[in-house]
Amino acid sequence: MSRFLPAAEVHPEQPIPKHLWKVAALSGMASYLDAALIVSIAVNLAIYRDSYDMGVWMAGAISAIVTGCIAVGSLVGGRLADLFGRRRVYNLDILCYAVGAIVITLAPNDIVLFVGVLVAGLAAGADLPTSLAVVSDAAPPEGRARLVSFTQVMWVLGIVVVIFLGYLLSDTGLTGARFITGHLVVAALVTWQLRSRLELPDEPAEEEVAQEAVPRGIELKNICNRAALLPMVATFVYYVTWGIGANTFGQFGTYLLVTVSGASQSLATGINLAFLPIALVLTFVFVRLADTAWRDRLFYVFTVVQVVAFCIASLTAGALVGMLVFFVLYQISNPFAGEASYKVWSQLTLPPDTRGTTQGLTYALSRGVFAGVAFVTPALMDYSASLLLWSITLCMAASGVAGVYVIHVLIRRSPDTATAPASLGVART
Repeated sequence: MSRFLPAAEVHPEQPIPKHLWKVAALSGMASYLDAALIVSIAVNLAIYRDSYDMGVWMAGAISAIVTGCIAVGSLVGGRLADLFGRRRVYNLDILCYAVGAIVITLAPNDIVLFVGVLVAGLAAGADLPTSLAVVSDAAPPEGRARLVSFTQVMWVLGIVVVIFLGYLLSDTGLTGARFITGHLVVAALVTWQLRSRLELPDEPAEEEVAQEAVPRGIELKNICNRAALLPMVATFVYYVTWGIGANTFGQFGTYLLVTVSGASQSLATGINLAFLPIALVLTFVFVRLADTAWRDRLFYVFTVVQVVAFCIASLTAGALVGMLVFFVLYQISNPFAGEASYKVWSQLTLPPDTRGTTQGLTYALSRGVFAGVAFVTPALMDYSASLLLWSITLCMAASGVAGVYVIHVLIRRSPDTATAPASLGVART
């Protein structure tokens, strides 16, 4: 019987050229702008409500439309990238994001704000699967995991920057809110200008596709065979079960600390801000290990730590002491058993021709679920915080099981799935 090795052991770690790190950084801006948009709306929502005399239904609609539009944008944008060329969509969606962010920043009322959120959300969603496919196409097989996982560093950085700005500008009202979203305009326009200089392939190389068990082509039927459908379903199950917990605490962590744990607003904000640098540093560690066997070994350890963290939060029913322990364990474990793992596994297992379509579909379905869960979370928290926390704990446990399946069945048995050639001619700019 042949022995199947993890991809990290098949391809020894090699230095990555500097120009490929630039591609990863510019593509990672999709994750930065996605996270920053969501968090900026959350941070500024109370200011928008007071400044625009916004009703509760409009406030809820603006919060929900962010996640919903990112879901729709991921589904449509990923497919358009496969059909019309990743380079074209890669540049267009970041420009559309900038337009949406400009509308948000200058919005004179809640209706215009809603339109801006709609445009920026759709563009952010479209950029997520497209940018990951671009990185994967450009990366050599021995460096793909590091380059793809670097986009997660950008995602965490987006959260850190916006929360930090929100903390500094908390007393400046609508002016501060406009400064926060205005920095997204600048970031998007600079990214668009730098991306336009890159020479990127619109199609995976012939030798990459030749290694696949699926027919070459972008037809939708090519995502319905086992080689595409199995990794798509497995990575979706992992991401959606893990993301229910992550998204809930991302959107309602401060709310839970105030309403359930009894913390003040400033203390709750400070707790979130204090622990985020831990996640940022450890995400850099994950990038360093992403192309080694330690990537998946550490997943086993930290998925257990993550479940333990949620168990502690559940057993203490959201008490402040228990939540402090939870945040420490969660921020330590999340970089090694979280979205970064999903991104890497997706690019290592999904067929190259339809990477945009397949990952866009998993993103879209997952974000749709997150939006639905977010809609009922405040009511469930009010009914029973313990029930909410135990439900999330079960989801986290399920994500661990799904992750083990991905490692043992998809990664180990198909170590060369979706390997890319060493060079696809990315320009050094």
